[in-house]
Amino acid sequence: MATTRPNPAQWVWYAFGGRLPDRCAEWVLHDVTCSTWVLRHVLRALTQLAPFCLLVLLPGPLEIRLSAILLGLLVGMFYSICYMGETAEHRALKHGFPPGVARETRELRRDVQRVAKHGVGYRPWWE
Repeated sequence: MATTRPNPAQWVWYAFGGRLPDRCAEWVLHDVTCSTWVLRHVLRALTQLAPFCLLVLLPGPLEIRLSAILLGLLVGMFYSICYMGETAEHRALKHGFPPGVARETRELRRDVQRVAKHGVGYRPWWE
């Protein structure tokens, strides 16, 4: 299966929860499991919340409009970050991967990096 990146329109569709074509499935798995998956999730969440900034166009005092936007963005980001792992799993599942594959892939990458850095048998005291 070849890795194909989505075009900008497809990425926006994907950011809002849409399903990409099958040729992009491997890219989706990379998107939800790479070392920057948290940053990618935050960027997708900010893309989803961007239309909320149109509240600035409503009539009324500027301070109230800006505080409404800020509080709405904070609440939206809070819930997005709280459900980040579940969202990543759902995206992988939607693109044909078995349940749990995104979490297991991230754990495997973390373990490989730990072995490369500290050697076999190293376990942090908190695990």
